[in-house]
Amino acid sequence: MKLKIQDVSGFQSLGLNVDAAISFMPFLRFVAQRAAEETTPKATFYHQTLAYFKQHNIPEADIPLDDIGQYEGFLEHIYSCVSPVLSPERELLWALSFPLNPKIFYGTDLLYEMLTQKPLDADQYINKKSPADFFKERLHVIYTLIMQRLYNFQVPAKIQQYYAWTNPQTGLLRYFEVFVNTDFVEITPKSELPVLDFGELYARFSEENGHLLLENVLPLTLFKFRGFSVLNVSDITSRTAVENIRKVRLNRIPGQEAERYYNIIHSLKTLVQNNRIEFDMFPFVRVNKRAVYGYETTGTGIMFRVWGQDRLTPEAFSKQAEGYAAKPISFYSPDINGAKEMQIAFLEAFRKEGVRSLALLPVFFDETLVGVLCMHTWQDEVFDEKTLSMLEPAFEPIGQLLQIYIDEFNLELENIIKEKFTSIQPAVQWKFNEAAWLYLHKKKKNLPGETEPITFRKVYPLYGAIDIRNSTLERNAAITKDLDVHLNLLSNTFSALQRWDNSSLMQELSYTCRKWQQALQSEEWSSAGEQNLNNFLGHESRDYLAHLSGQQPETSTIIAEYLNATQLETGAVFSNRSAFETSMKMINDAVNNYFETEKDKLQQPFPCYFEKFRTDGVEYDIYIGQSISPDKTFNNFHLKNLRLWQLSSMIAIAKMTKALLPVMPKTLSTTQLIFIHNHMIDISFRADERKFDVEGAYNIRYQMIKKRIDKVHIRNTSERLTQPDKIALIYFNRRDIDDYLPFIHYLQETNVLTPETEHLELEDLQGLSGLHALRMGIVYE
Repeated sequence: MKLKIQDVSGFQSLGLNVDAAISFMPFLRFVAQRAAEETTPKATFYHQTLAYFKQHNIPEADIPLDDIGQYEGFLEHIYSCVSPVLSPERELLWALSFPLNPKIFYGTDLLYEMLTQKPLDADQYINKKSPADFFKERLHVIYTLIMQRLYNFQVPAKIQQYYAWTNPQTGLLRYFEVFVNTDFVEITPKSELPVLDFGELYARFSEENGHLLLENVLPLTLFKFRGFSVLNVSDITSRTAVENIRKVRLNRIPGQEAERYYNIIHSLKTLVQNNRIEFDMFPFVRVNKRAVYGYETTGTGIMFRVWGQDRLTPEAFSKQAEGYAAKPISFYSPDINGAKEMQIAFLEAFRKEGVRSLALLPVFFDETLVGVLCMHTWQDEVFDEKTLSMLEPAFEPIGQLLQIYIDEFNLELENIIKEKFTSIQPAVQWKFNEAAWLYLHKKKKNLPGETEPITFRKVYPLYGAIDIRNSTLERNAAITKDLDVHLNLLSNTFSALQRWDNSSLMQELSYTCRKWQQALQSEEWSSAGEQNLNNFLGHESRDYLAHLSGQQPETSTIIAEYLNATQLETGAVFSNRSAFETSMKMINDAVNNYFETEKDKLQQPFPCYFEKFRTDGVEYDIYIGQSISPDKTFNNFHLKNLRLWQLSSMIAIAKMTKALLPVMPKTLSTTQLIFIHNHMIDISFRADERKFDVEGAYNIRYQMIKKRIDKVHIRNTSERLTQPDKIALIYFNRRDIDDYLPFIHYLQETNVLTPETEHLELEDLQGLSGLHALRMGIVYE
């Protein structure tokens, strides 16, 4: 035991102006009562304590804190009376303190050692308290005791504090709960107690600053406090470590995954009190009931390295994971390099990683396997079964965490499906939620379960198209070149084979081949002829060559060379088509990736519906208006922002696709077109087609115009409006372009667009007349 005055708050507690002092009298009255009531041998000890007090002339008056050292013998009697009988002093965290003050003056050696070793940042996992916090906490406790003792008014209050200190052997925190026993503190009023309104007190006392009301009607100067408090400290490391894991489960903030998993692993290390033991968690995620990789590293990441994509194919992983899930057993070895363990094949991957001790523990949630918890050490450390058993309290929260990860994985898949493969985007999700809730409400009320229409009224449409210049002509030219190569190759093959086969059928096939060569070069060549030619090349001639190879083995080498050259996609006879398709894919992939990056940025000023779709190029529709997001205020600046983005994005895409030219196997150029429709329209979700479409005859005209303008010509010329290295804007009325003109001038003055602006009239189209256009050149750096 040790006698030493020490402030356990670290001098964080503000002073209170109260009449308080140490007194042994409350304790002596308690001991006297117990001595009179007790019929067991304990009574003898209580009488000895009372006798010691009288024999040593210990004063009944108040005892100054600085004089407490004079009564160390009696303090030992107090310790013997109120400490647990069966617990040895060296294992107890126990102390006596000044009444209602965080100053201890007598306690066990272990308690003082804990206070000495408490680090400055020991409260990183528990709420740190400022001096003001300590002050409010003490006031709350004092008034709680006053109300209970003097007014018999019960107010729930915990007289508990939490501390942590670093274990010098492990470097890990240990957590302790301090319970303050105030049974030996007497509260005496100095005058008559005032009458209180208990109804108001009960309502106000539970508030954060409820004690302020009592300070006004019951100032602490009305009371004196005599006695001492008893501090009992319990090790709650295991409980706190598990609670910290639960906090991670509840406090999941996007973007803080690394910190989150560090806290989990650190809590597990704290639980086993060994900083050299490592942990890893491996969730079992499934797609269509088949186990697939998870992509989030939790801990050392050793499970992902052993079971992940760098070592196992998806099929091999699925087979191993499903095999384990069918029989999820625990594995433990203190040393996987032992003779017995060397015979276990799956441990080899762990040995290569440098693992020594290893435990693989299945984790369940609601009786379903959700993953594996891996506990391991590196070469210079081992752990035993006793350490392993210390993990038991953590399995429930770990199971919940893994289930949350699985749920988030599934939700991410659903969001990708919604975003990539349906028309349900985040900007309009709320509307679908409302419709789904109304449908469910009607269903539960046994009402007709008709779905509410998903309609957004009065939205501004914005349309843009990036087209590959002359894509149809370029594709047809590539096909023609390949067919010509194919026919020449076939003709040469037939000529070479006539050494072994000069039959009438061979002569007929050679003649047909020459006829097709002539037809291919004629101006009357059409796609209908292409179909018949493909039939000749793919079936008639190929079937005969296969027959001849079987009948005349000597011809197999020549025929094999022909067949290799005509392999679908990889053969030489597909080189022009392959080059065209590769170049077109490069352009479309670049444009698609650009829009994927930009679409989230577009949502920031004001939510909008953005949909892109593939033709030979990429087109997009944007809808924006108040009805898209009723909770936010829409104004014309949001629309202007999108219109400026239309121009800027077209310039960026033109530059991006031009930069691809040096690496394209076939040179292709893009054209950039914007159609301006300056009137609001209505759009509705068509459940039969699972997409949004315009509503009403006038609005349908908007869709019709979009489909007809892609190849429009300038009036009285054969020149197409859309040209490479230019941006074209189509409109009907001059006022339609009022929002765009300042942006065009800005881009021209900043040398992004060329200074010249072409004002053009366009040809009449079926059902359309009066179209106008602006066209500007793009400046390439």
